[in-house]
Amino acid sequence: MNHMDNSFTYQPATDRYNRMQYKYCGKSGLQLPLISLGLWHNFGSVDDFTVATDMIKYAFDQGITHFDLANNYGPVPGSAETNFGRILKENFQGYRDEMIISSKAGHEMWAGPYGGNSSRKNLMASINQSLRRTGLEYFDIFYSHRYDGVTPVEETIQTLIDIVKQGKALYIGISKYPPEQARIAYEMMTKAGVPCLISQYRYSMFDRAVEAETLPLAAEYGSGFIAFSPLAQGLLTDKYLNGIPEGSRAARSSGFLQRSQVTPEKIEAARQLNEIARLRGQTLAEMALAWILKDERVTSVIVGASSVNQLADNLKALEHLDFTPDDLAEIEQILARMI
Repeated sequence: MNHMDNSFTYQPATDRYNRMQYKYCGKSGLQLPLISLGLWHNFGSVDDFTVATDMIKYAFDQGITHFDLANNYGPVPGSAETNFGRILKENFQGYRDEMIISSKAGHEMWAGPYGGNSSRKNLMASINQSLRRTGLEYFDIFYSHRYDGVTPVEETIQTLIDIVKQGKALYIGISKYPPEQARIAYEMMTKAGVPCLISQYRYSMFDRAVEAETLPLAAEYGSGFIAFSPLAQGLLTDKYLNGIPEGSRAARSSGFLQRSQVTPEKIEAARQLNEIARLRGQTLAEMALAWILKDERVTSVIVGASSVNQLADNLKALEHLDFTPDDLAEIEQILARMI
């Protein structure tokens, strides 16, 4: 596919899948691509639909089979699912069984007391809405997007189990659960014969909280693990090496990356990491993705993209996944100084 050309012909399946590496998800028979495409940003109603379409087509043509949604992705909330459903209908007739499509519920989605927690009421309404928006008969994976701190874990997990038994999802997962609640979830799913396929958490060189308990716990229960925000909202790219550029996420008054998070320590660490990446023949972003994938417990990383070219650059991480002991030791020293 020509990145600047709207015309598109799908590559033969053998070519498509030879471009990607796949890994079994925990103790399951399901393989996921090492790099998955997330629709958190850039696929909503405020975004360019043609660009979004081109990115999904290109991703699929490069062997990315897993597309990660949530009911509240947009903006406006719900519009990423609606757009994705339209893209599927217009471009992927006959390819559904070659795709893993996931969605989630649990964050604020609609007004009132039932639109943004982890109750049975919210999850059941949410998956029905998400199926309608996407036009799908089922999701391959459906997650509880968060532990809300109020709803008993047992209520949330029983709902996920019922969703599988009702045929609305093939597999279930959890996202951002504290270890104590995650253990309860894993135990309950296992006893019900619907084990937790996958656990989704924030993980990057700049956010390693999951290494202490979350990653080992997922592995203990045979759950796969998928990392979101692997580039720390752009901090682990060359974008912020010289400060905060105009038009970047951190330059905006609202958003998930605030100016206060772009600290001098992180900028300096990114510069030093960038030098290691350069010596490895990679960009900083490519190395940051490879660094997460080096852990055998990690199944996949979710990347976001605003263009086909950006997605193509991220996929280059797969060309150099190995690290020397010296590389790893130097990276650890840089990250330790940042703390």
